Amino acid sequence: AEELIFHDPTTGASNDIEKATNLARAMVTQYGMTETLDAIKLGISDSQPFLGRDYGHQRDYSENVAAIVDSEIRSMIETAHQEAFDILVANRDVLDDLVNALLEKETLNKEEIEKVFKKVKKVRKRAAWTGSKLRTPSDIPPVALKPATIKTKAEEKPAKKSAAKKPNDNE
Repeated sequence: AEELIFHDPTTGASNDIEKATNLARAMVTQYGMTETLDAIKLGISDSQPFLGRDYGHQRDYSENVAAIVDSEIRSMIETAHQEAFDILVANRDVLDDLVNALLEKETLNKEEIEKVFKKVKKVRKRAAWTGSKLRTPSDIPPVALKPATIKTKAEEKPAKKSAAKKPNDNE
């Protein structure tokens, strides 16, 4: 939005850029979400997320593969960046309405946000990504699961009491 409105990005976007880059790197090196390198995991992760530690990523691949990884990451980021920019251009009136509503009220509730975003022009749905042009996703939907039922205390059957006598403490 900053690029569209002010013709320049600001430092406020740095955290978004960092997160997007980390996600794109994980998509390429950990999740195999690239046709160029295929479904392989690259690098050795030295993270302990449950302890709040992430020591980084050790590279166990060649300079050539590293260049491909960087190229794939850059391509993903540039594609997403352009898509976001195009969506903002197509919805500039909605963006301006949001700004005006926030300037007027400072805080918006759910209904007010829904009213502003009601005019959003939706983008064309992307084709499913399978990792290869040779693989076509199935048209058959997943198995439908029955919703789990949770019994309330009133619905639960009381446990049957044993007919056997309990030994008396006085005996």
